[in-house]
Amino acid sequence: MNDPRRARRNTKFMVHSPSPPHLLTPASSPPSPLNPWPRAILHLDMDAFYVNVHLLDHPADGGVPLVVGGQPDQRGVVSSASYEARKLGIHSAMSTAVARRLCPSLKIVPVNWERVRECSRQIMDILRQFGPVEKMSVDEAYVDLTAWDEPGAKAGEVRTAVKTQTHLPCSVGLASSKLVAKVASDHDKPEGFTIVPPGTEATFLAPLPTRALWGIGPKTAEKLARQGLHTCGDLAAADITVLRPVVGNQAAALKARAAGIDDRPVQAEHGPPKSISQEWTFNTDVDDTAVLCERLQKMCHDVAEMLQKEKLAASTVSVKFRWADFTTYTRQRSVAVPFADAATLYEIAHALWDEHWPRDKKLRLLGVAVSKLDEAQVRQLGFDFG
Repeated sequence: MNDPRRARRNTKFMVHSPSPPHLLTPASSPPSPLNPWPRAILHLDMDAFYVNVHLLDHPADGGVPLVVGGQPDQRGVVSSASYEARKLGIHSAMSTAVARRLCPSLKIVPVNWERVRECSRQIMDILRQFGPVEKMSVDEAYVDLTAWDEPGAKAGEVRTAVKTQTHLPCSVGLASSKLVAKVASDHDKPEGFTIVPPGTEATFLAPLPTRALWGIGPKTAEKLARQGLHTCGDLAAADITVLRPVVGNQAAALKARAAGIDDRPVQAEHGPPKSISQEWTFNTDVDDTAVLCERLQKMCHDVAEMLQKEKLAASTVSVKFRWADFTTYTRQRSVAVPFADAATLYEIAHALWDEHWPRDKKLRLLGVAVSKLDEAQVRQLGFDFG
């Protein structure tokens, strides 16, 4: 039986993931049984982003060789290629004239920059619901998930939230460093989901070509190959005296990267968030009170957890409703005393939901958000000695 409580996250894995998330087994015990993740960093990379943004508005163009870029007679270059085009050898940065020769029936469309920026903003807003975000480009970002008790489960929620809310496919990688997380996100494209637990970084990287590491381009990889160093495992095990003549003073750094060592932090944007929110798109439209209350309570718990992590308190609560026909509206309420606890948030959100949800309407999406955020004040109890 189709249980709406399973929602889009599980459905997506069944439909788009032929197997569960790729998960390496640690070669040794984690550093702490209570907290095996000293850091948990997710890297998100949108799949064929420009192409899939185009397909949002032009679904009839799906399933055929397609590139987004300039026209061949104008010295155009491929910005993004559909996977159907990639199978024919077409790739980004290729001249569209060459791409057209490889596939005479190739469809070439221009970049819709306004739509691309709009979708990028939506993606980054979703990511900020889960932790500090370092945006690398319109279609790529790191998210620090260290604050969550179960980063692996949270990474799955990130991937599902992006797909269900934007209808754009993405791949994610989770690891203890930015370097390994980025490699992991590219490990099983498209719509990949690879988790590299702490302690398995070197094992994960070992069989991959040296080009997989940031900082190693074609020329450096060629120099390393002439020394018999073809994989990350070869590079990690190489004698430093062999590396120095090839890569100079980068020898030690490259050896460390090849072993998965990278302590760069996620450089989040400055300033506190203006709002924190959670949304959930159900597998099937829902009018079951118990199911909706359960989901609302879970979202309130997650939002309150982020409030407390950011040391913020909220004064306004919003609840978002979306019906089966995609009609969407939001209702909000403000309170005089700011709060940061899940119980207060749920009490307010439940009252809004209960007041504004028509019982004969099935919900496709339910969301909760807090805004008017300020630094949480330490409250001191007063004692009456009178």
